[in-house]
Amino acid sequence: MDKNDGTIISLGTPRINSPIRKKFDSNRLGRIFIKDRDRMLYNIRLEDMEKNCGAGTALSFEKAGPREKIYFEPAKTKSAIVTCGGICPGLNDVIRSLVMTLYYRYGVTDILGILNGYQGLVKKSGLKPMELTPDYVDHINHTGGTILGTSRGAQNADEMIDFIEKEKINQLYVIGGDGTMKGALTIADAAERRNAELCVIGIPKTVDNDILYLDRSFGFITASTIAGTVVETAHNEAKSQYNGIGLVKLMGRNSGFIACLAALASGNANFVLIPEVPFTLEGKNGFLGELEDRLKRRKHAVILVAEGAGQELMPSAATEKDASGNVKLKDIGLFLKDRINGYFKEKDIETNLKYIDPSYMVRAVGTSSVDSIYCYTLGEYAVHAAMAGKTRLVVGMVHNDYVHIPMDLITKGRRKVDPQGPLWYSVLEATGQKA
Repeated sequence: MDKNDGTIISLGTPRINSPIRKKFDSNRLGRIFIKDRDRMLYNIRLEDMEKNCGAGTALSFEKAGPREKIYFEPAKTKSAIVTCGGICPGLNDVIRSLVMTLYYRYGVTDILGILNGYQGLVKKSGLKPMELTPDYVDHINHTGGTILGTSRGAQNADEMIDFIEKEKINQLYVIGGDGTMKGALTIADAAERRNAELCVIGIPKTVDNDILYLDRSFGFITASTIAGTVVETAHNEAKSQYNGIGLVKLMGRNSGFIACLAALASGNANFVLIPEVPFTLEGKNGFLGELEDRLKRRKHAVILVAEGAGQELMPSAATEKDASGNVKLKDIGLFLKDRINGYFKEKDIETNLKYIDPSYMVRAVGTSSVDSIYCYTLGEYAVHAAMAGKTRLVVGMVHNDYVHIPMDLITKGRRKVDPQGPLWYSVLEATGQKA
């Protein structure tokens, strides 16, 4: 990996004294302001440092936080916020944090909310942006979803820049996942072609926790907590029936983090099926035989399956795509339900299976206190980056500290559960299922 992969782009040299200087005693400013040379190593194991630093290839990220000099003059700054893709806990929390930090920390009063995702950035949609003020967003963090609305799918980059230039927007805060960040890069590219002074800052969002490099994405802790509660209800139901089976389908298109954490949090899952670990249904060590053995021993079982698991087991491969370009997954939950019921019916073994799909309940709730604090800090640091004139980056937590990551770096892949790593080992230990 090239040593410059962590380099952050700026629109120009910041020359304006930050208004934050007025809020703190001069003796404390040295500890509050971050310098661009302050960086965090991504690989922090001693073995990695010795190997990579010797070759000059150690990947590092610029630390996030307020800068002593800013690029944008607050009185002449116009900011816009857009939320795209599926919803997850914390969207309103981030919106609120962005508005509050812009307004109270920097004195930016011209803040727009773009409606219905990228659709709201094209003239033909007919959507007018809404004005966002501290009073308007004051209590939105107590509500799930997004007050701005959302949509999937790309829009023409030049049409979006037409809109941005017409509205005289010079800061765009984009909250979304992998596809959204790819769209944000097309906006940044179009702005550069036109020499438009626009900074594009991303706050990465995915309930699946599959953003590269980050410790976690916002909303993930809340979603995992709610999922753990659902597992408890499935366990109670299964134990109350003869040969009771609780089958719970959880979110996780490419990565099984929610299923793993829900299993560990509840302690009552017996099987966890995730996209990263292929499994078979029939034959030696097949899932159905293992489930039968479990029922013979304990008379009940709880199964967690991530939505992207076992796609190869279904009759024909999914090819249809949604507006975001993602392949529409086949329903592994309903497929397993039918196969499990058919298997035990053929063997004349009585079972009582209850199928639960809490996907929309999990992603539409308000945040836990841990996620709420995380969302506030992400919004705060996103504003610090934008006011300093930085662009084409996302803010996130790496090794429990906040950093700037180049936007194009996180769109190169997805974070996944390592089948040889400690998280999956813990799941195997907690469930007792075979590796």
